[in-house]
Amino acid sequence: MAGVINASAASVAAAPATRTLSPAEIAKTRQAAQDFEAMALGEMLQPMFKTVDTSKGLFGGGQGEATWKPMMVDEMAKTIAKNGGIGIADSVMKELLRIQEMKRD
Repeated sequence: MAGVINASAASVAAAPATRTLSPAEIAKTRQAAQDFEAMALGEMLQPMFKTVDTSKGLFGGGQGEATWKPMMVDEMAKTIAKNGGIGIADSVMKELLRIQEMKRD
């Protein structure tokens, strides 16, 4: 799935609309779009983990698990986004590149 994202990023980078942006600017924009997708995925995953009964789990719930669970969910979201995500990053990147190009004109 990661190849899909890289191919998509390359096609966006090669598009005529990005002629004035440097490869470093495009990479920075790609990272911002991926970070946004990770944040959105994290928000979608949080409610799913709130429904899990941790009292009978391996670690037994408690304050420690409650403290670390949001960080675990954030890392899961980052991993999903890094490995292809659900397509939010591609749309966000295209829009960010369009906005940056408009500011340059």
